[in-house]
Amino acid sequence: MTDRRDELAGNLAKVEERIAAACAAAGRPRDEVTLIVVTKTYPASDVRILAELGVRHVAENRDQDAAPKAAECADLPLSWHFVGQLQTNKVRSVIGYADLVQSVDRVKLVTALSKEAVRAGREIGCLLQVALDAGASGRGERGGVAPAGIEELADLVAASPGLRLEGLMTVAPLTGEYAGRQRAAFERLMDLSTDLRRTHPTATMVSAGMSADLEEAVAAGATHVRVGTAVLGVRPRLR
Repeated sequence: MTDRRDELAGNLAKVEERIAAACAAAGRPRDEVTLIVVTKTYPASDVRILAELGVRHVAENRDQDAAPKAAECADLPLSWHFVGQLQTNKVRSVIGYADLVQSVDRVKLVTALSKEAVRAGREIGCLLQVALDAGASGRGERGGVAPAGIEELADLVAASPGLRLEGLMTVAPLTGEYAGRQRAAFERLMDLSTDLRRTHPTATMVSAGMSADLEEAVAAGATHVRVGTAVLGVRPRLR
C-alpha cells in the first residue's frame, strides 16, 4: 500500500504542477481551477489514499462501480460527481451518493433526478452536458444536449425541486468540426457558459478537460478539470 500511496502522490503532484503551470500561462489564479479525480475502475482503497493526499472531489461514470465504492468511503470528506451517461433506472441509486451530476442532457433525466432528490430530501447540483458534435438527432456520440437545447433544459433544471443548476460540461468531441481541436471546443463551451449566465448568473461551473487536454481547458477558462489516468495510472478494469 505504501508503494501505491507513493505512486499516487507522485502522479498527483505532477498533475498539480500541470494545472498550476496552465493557470500561470493563462494569467489565472490557481484556486480558480478545481481538480476532480476520476476514479472509475479503481478500488475504494485508492479513493481513500487520494483523500489522505488532499483530494476532495472524485468522479465516477458507472453506478454499479460507484455505489458500493461511495458507501465504503462514506466516512471521507469527499464530493462525489457522476460523469457518465445516466439511465433513468439508475437515478435513485445515484441520488444516494452523488453531490453533483455532470451529465444532465434530456428532459426525462431531469424529471427523474428531481423526483428522487425530493424523495431523498437532497439537493443535487446539475451540469448540462453539451454535445459539440451533435448531429440532426440533437445528441452527441457520447450523450449531451446540442447547444441549441441548452436554454430550455437549463430553465427546466432551475425550476425543478431538489436540483440546482451549476453550469456546463463537455467532452472534447471525436467527430465533427471540433474533432482534434480541443482548445476551440473548450472556448466554444465558455461562450455557451457566458450565454447561460445571462439568464442563470449562478451557473458558473465549467467542467472540461481530462488527462490529455487539461491545459487547453484551463487556457479556455474551465473551472473544473476531470483527470483519471494521469493520477491513477493504467490498471486492469474492475469486473
